[in-house]
Amino acid sequence: QVDLVESGGKSVQSGGSLTLSCEVSGRMYHEYSVAWFRQAPEKEREPVAAIDSAGERAYAESVKGRFTVSRQNPNTWDLEITSLKPDDTAMYLCAVRWWPLRGTLPEASDFVYWGQGTQVTVSS
Repeated sequence: QVDLVESGGKSVQSGGSLTLSCEVSGRMYHEYSVAWFRQAPEKEREPVAAIDSAGERAYAESVKGRFTVSRQNPNTWDLEITSLKPDDTAMYLCAVRWWPLRGTLPEASDFVYWGQGTQVTVSS
């Protein structure tokens, strides 16, 4: 069993920055991918960033240059977001799967283990 807990979401002004964290507890396999998704009201869940056990990273085109995913310690992965825009307003969720990225940003259907999410609200 693997549990994921996101934190760091808050209300911020447009142009600001924040860092979200995803803490994973339970058994981690040698190969894995940790991904960040976001879901705005009445919109589909979309992948924004991912990192795997080899350190490979992938980003959605819409967030490149503003989002940075990293591993902070053996059980925590961060998502740093800069130059926030109102369109970034969403629930942000992290997820883990047991194989690497293989050069592509993963889809939600690839993941079984999810956190509950943390809300980011950006005001103009």
